[in-house]
Amino acid sequence: MRWWSVANFVSNAGTWMQLTVQNLLVLQITGSAAATGLSMSVQAAPALLMSVLGGAAVDRWPRRLTAAVSQALLSAIAFTTAVLVALDRLDMTSLMALAAVTGIVATVDNPACALLGNDLVPAQDVPSAIGVGALVFNAGRLAGAALAGVTVGFLGTAAAYFANGFSFLFVTAVIPFLRPAAGAVRHVAGKGGRPRADLTVREGLAFFARRPRLVALAGVTGVSAVLGRNYGLTLAVLVTGPLAGGASAFGTVSTVLAVGGILGAVLGARLRRPSVRLVGALAATGALLQVAAGMSPSLAVLLVLVLPMAVVESVSDTAGTAVLQTDPPAHLRGRVLGVWGSIGTVWSLGGPPALGLLMELAGPRGALVTGGLVIAGSIAAGHLLRTRRPPALLRLTRKDAPRPALQTAA
Repeated sequence: MRWWSVANFVSNAGTWMQLTVQNLLVLQITGSAAATGLSMSVQAAPALLMSVLGGAAVDRWPRRLTAAVSQALLSAIAFTTAVLVALDRLDMTSLMALAAVTGIVATVDNPACALLGNDLVPAQDVPSAIGVGALVFNAGRLAGAALAGVTVGFLGTAAAYFANGFSFLFVTAVIPFLRPAAGAVRHVAGKGGRPRADLTVREGLAFFARRPRLVALAGVTGVSAVLGRNYGLTLAVLVTGPLAGGASAFGTVSTVLAVGGILGAVLGARLRRPSVRLVGALAATGALLQVAAGMSPSLAVLLVLVLPMAVVESVSDTAGTAVLQTDPPAHLRGRVLGVWGSIGTVWSLGGPPALGLLMELAGPRGALVTGGLVIAGSIAAGHLLRTRRPPALLRLTRKDAPRPALQTAA
């Protein structure tokens, strides 16, 4: 697990270095902020339709082999981009094509690597392992963003892509030496390592749709993702607009958000029994803090609120991820993560435009306050509906016939 965490830190740092440089590169080629956003959307879009297929592949094939191959493919894409940049042959068409291929490979790589990390610890320690993964992700993000400027300044743009390619190769080299921990939930792809024919996409979709706690988790996460959490957008407009701050002020806010994310990941790693109820409670708390942030009279007050907002969001995300990765049976987890990837892509592609429209209509303060109230109100309404359901189900069970399956679900 220590080797896997180090490998993921290196890989995350390389990925964020490349993403930072890629945005600058698109701006350099086109001079258009819209083109920069388009390149990010092209890379994210494949997950909308293909995540369910990627999740099925993770369930069908040996996990270590799948993760190693996907990491090697991502390395090849990064090296190809680096060569094109170094030869000054990269144009928008080739960059978009490479971004799309990266997004396709990621639909397999993301669930494979996430579940592979869970195989390295006993089942009871999976929530803690997910928290460690969140900590590694946030640390790698900070390191990658910082290294991007240094790398480009001293070695040029192509060096960032080469560095990311080597970071993927490092993960690929580590994977063959990983061994499942004693007491880990074992994933069996098929007899003799061959794929099982019964591992269909439909089975994963059906499980997700019929699992109330997963549907509830999707609802809580969805409303939070669309009306909150896009702090890079809402807080940027709030700081530079009503609070009359500049780029440096927003940089300070972003740093506090990053620190809060790391602190939240540390706290999330201590979770033992995460639940959808905990995720909802944390999301509602974060929403109320968002309301308070929207009414901040000064930058100092905003900074005081931003830290707990980031901590609560990070713990909530860690708890939700733990539920998502531990609730399904082992043979279905890849496909459930695939369904989640498709749903999450809808939020990531549709959330910022919807929030931008809300800010146009209500201003940054109004968007933060309205969004926070809607999130908290939706979660409270869902909780009330949930508390009223068990008696009705119980009466139905008693009236019709003894049905243990229904009683268990209730």
